Amino acid sequence: MHTLAFDGGPGPWILFFPLIWAAVVFGVVTVLRRTVWRGRGGPWQRGAAGTDPTSPIAVLGHRFASGEIDEDEYWRRLTVLNEEFGRVTKGGRS
Repeated sequence: MHTLAFDGGPGPWILFFPLIWAAVVFGVVTVLRRTVWRGRGGPWQRGAAGTDPTSPIAVLGHRFASGEIDEDEYWRRLTVLNEEFGRVTKGGRS
């Protein structure tokens, strides 16, 4: 009986096909990351907190980072904003 492989098996070249598929998957993910998902934070981060730089919480964070307000003022105002917008608080999650 004749088989497609010579001398008892397909040989080590059979590993070539999974490597081709891995390269295709890697290429597709790379292209998607560089084009479609760029600017949106990827499919796993849609709707994440802090994505809008004009949100009140982001503005408060920028003011704290630039030194306009101190830490106590930051946490006091963040508490008020968390009650309004339901975001994460200092001690844990909302």
